[in-house]
Amino acid sequence: MAGRADEGPRDEEPHTADWAEQLLDHLRPAARDPHRVAGWLGRVLRARVCLQDADGGLLAGEPLPLDGAVLADMGGGRISAAALDDGEHHVRMVAVRHREQGPAAVLAVSRRDPFDRRAAELVTRAAGVLELLLRHRELTRAGNRLRRATADLRLAILQLLMVEDIVSARRVAAGLWPGLLEADTARVYVVEVAPAERDALADACADATRGRALVVRCPAMDGHVIVVSPEPTAGQRLRSLLDGRPGTFLGGSLRQGLAHTATAYGQAVSALAVARFRPDQSAVYAERTHPERLMDPAALGAWSAAVLRPLDTLPHHTRAELLATTRLGLEFTAVSAAKVLGVSRNTVRARMDRVETLTGTDFSGLTTRAAVRLALDSEAARGPYDPGGTQPDPPGGVRFGDLLAPPALRGWAADLLGRLDGDGRDLRRTLRAWLAADANAERAARELGVHAQTVREHVRAAEPVLERQLLAGGGDLYEVVLAHLATGALTVPGLGGANRGQPDSAVHE
Repeated sequence: MAGRADEGPRDEEPHTADWAEQLLDHLRPAARDPHRVAGWLGRVLRARVCLQDADGGLLAGEPLPLDGAVLADMGGGRISAAALDDGEHHVRMVAVRHREQGPAAVLAVSRRDPFDRRAAELVTRAAGVLELLLRHRELTRAGNRLRRATADLRLAILQLLMVEDIVSARRVAAGLWPGLLEADTARVYVVEVAPAERDALADACADATRGRALVVRCPAMDGHVIVVSPEPTAGQRLRSLLDGRPGTFLGGSLRQGLAHTATAYGQAVSALAVARFRPDQSAVYAERTHPERLMDPAALGAWSAAVLRPLDTLPHHTRAELLATTRLGLEFTAVSAAKVLGVSRNTVRARMDRVETLTGTDFSGLTTRAAVRLALDSEAARGPYDPGGTQPDPPGGVRFGDLLAPPALRGWAADLLGRLDGDGRDLRRTLRAWLAADANAERAARELGVHAQTVREHVRAAEPVLERQLLAGGGDLYEVVLAHLATGALTVPGLGGANRGQPDSAVHE
């Protein structure tokens, strides 16, 4: 093909009278598609249409054999339009500059008939519409990249908080959200909704907290949004989102130091389980009595320190990383904990194996996991135990069984488990067998002489009665284990302090 200057006016050929209106119609939100514009232009002009980028990639229409030198000149900005013909085909080419910088795309229209004035104008107008559509596409993609980067940054900050790296978390947050983590304490909230609605809910949470909270789409649970906020009114603002949203639930933690974000997260998840049974769809961790509050504080502190003492020789960051990983690993599966922390599940298991080795415990036993979880929660709530502080070690050391002896704790346990006695299916017996089998339904079923599905159904039926989530594991399950230990329904494991490796005596009602 040979290039030439723009053609002069020719005899006008018939066109659709409302072509301008049809062309503008392609700018409607529901019709913004370069392929639709290319198809429409081809039908109106009875032509072949090609829209390609500077590298020759097809953006819309169909491929055409085009002059490479002309394409290079148009993409580089040396010319903005060209008219070509080879005696058989007539081609109009228009540069489509959809970026502020960089090479332009090119719209090419080829047909057998020459282009009259109106046909040439139609190509130019279509190029303008395509420019707007391509700019919109670029801006949308850039916006999506920015949102993904922002979401990744929020998750990174949360993961730093989870492993107690507060200095790095504040440094990362300072650039985009100045002052967000200036406070030393915060509450963690977990909002649950159907996965398909989570993005909209996350945006609503960000709006409700007015940019004064860290809002993160949970990497482990598709329907969860995690909110970390130092603001005292954040809970009330988030509760307002529950109105008119059936199937949406809110769980909140106690106010915790930023270094205890992992503990606060576990509390929020535990409260979320209660919220599912509440008419107002929300709950706060402090709203119910927890067994550790009924134990002797000095004895609990001394025992927890003894359990975790082997880790005290580690560097602070390593110790915090191991304990945070173990806390999440006991609360969730290794896969879910890995997603929350941003590491591999093998890393989670390796860290937990190291804690097992150092503390001389075996996490395969459910009662042992409940005991270690109690030690971790005690340290998180009170800080590392200081034997030289105001609370002296009780004489003779403390055994785990000693913590379960207070009458208030045993009364709480009897009241909690007594809720199950009114069910004719003997849920209490099934639950005890299931816990004794380390939450293995098949083993419990063999012990009881029933089907494994019956065991699961009985455990599931116990959840709303106890207002605790059991099958999913985590803090609620460990509380029920402690209740069984306190009533003597389960054998107390031996761990911690001078009596490590020696089983405690079972506690009896």
